[in-house]
Amino acid sequence: MAKVVNEYKRKWGDRRDGRRVKVTGMQTIMGHLYPNRTDSEVYLNDTLDVTDLLKFIDKKNAEHPEMKTTLFHCIIAGVAKMVRERPLMNRFVQGRRTYERYEISVAFVAKLAFEDHAEEALMFFVPKDGDNVDSVSRMVIDKVQKVREKGSGNKSGVDDLLDKFAALPRPLLMLVIKIIKWLDFWGKCPRAFTAGDPNYATVFLSNLGSIKCPAVYHHLNNYGTNSLMITIGTMRDEEVLMPDGSKQIRTLVDIGATLDERIGDGFYFARSLKLMKYICANPEILNQPIGEPSGFDYK
Repeated sequence: MAKVVNEYKRKWGDRRDGRRVKVTGMQTIMGHLYPNRTDSEVYLNDTLDVTDLLKFIDKKNAEHPEMKTTLFHCIIAGVAKMVRERPLMNRFVQGRRTYERYEISVAFVAKLAFEDHAEEALMFFVPKDGDNVDSVSRMVIDKVQKVREKGSGNKSGVDDLLDKFAALPRPLLMLVIKIIKWLDFWGKCPRAFTAGDPNYATVFLSNLGSIKCPAVYHHLNNYGTNSLMITIGTMRDEEVLMPDGSKQIRTLVDIGATLDERIGDGFYFARSLKLMKYICANPEILNQPIGEPSGFDYK
């Protein structure tokens, strides 16, 4: 299990949002040969069997109708648990150096209304080791409700900051962006710029299934530290050949994950994906704290 981040004391070379880690010579050289995150993208496409997970959700909602847990809430909790158990997934490369975050952060975009011209709000939160799917559901529901109650005329945080920058004259905005990118390279961006910005999250999730859209490839960004982008598609029922040779109608969801290959290798990424499949097949794990081992056999 990864070392509890609260015990770590910052050293020379660390950033405010991550500690510098020693990596292999190949990874170090890759950071110089491919200094941009978009040069180092790896795209994985797979399918999650969520049949048992949906039964788990139905049971939970029947027991607690006042707080509706959704598939997206479970995916968020499952991804956070996966990252906690697979610490390389919480790394990033910036300034041609590799760092590991002190905490896990999850971000996504919420539509203020399901309309073509409705504005979007950026959601950002930090699940802790003691959280489980219930506390994650509460956090997501509370944040989305607060944003939608405020409406588009009362923005705050990174949304409000973006609007203020966008109002600057083009030459001045170009200069400001250049300075911000320079600060970003050296890890010196002010907290006011990075707090709540999905570009600085461990995982950026996009629930495309909520708008009836399939999972798609989504690029990473060179700005910030986000090294993992996951899109979730629509659910569908499909006949599946089971391990015992029988055929069953199962509910499947396609997912797409874009990763920065400089933080790990394909073997590590594939095992992390297998852990997500294991969690979906054994959803009771989501009732456990995120910091508790899943029990998945990596052999």
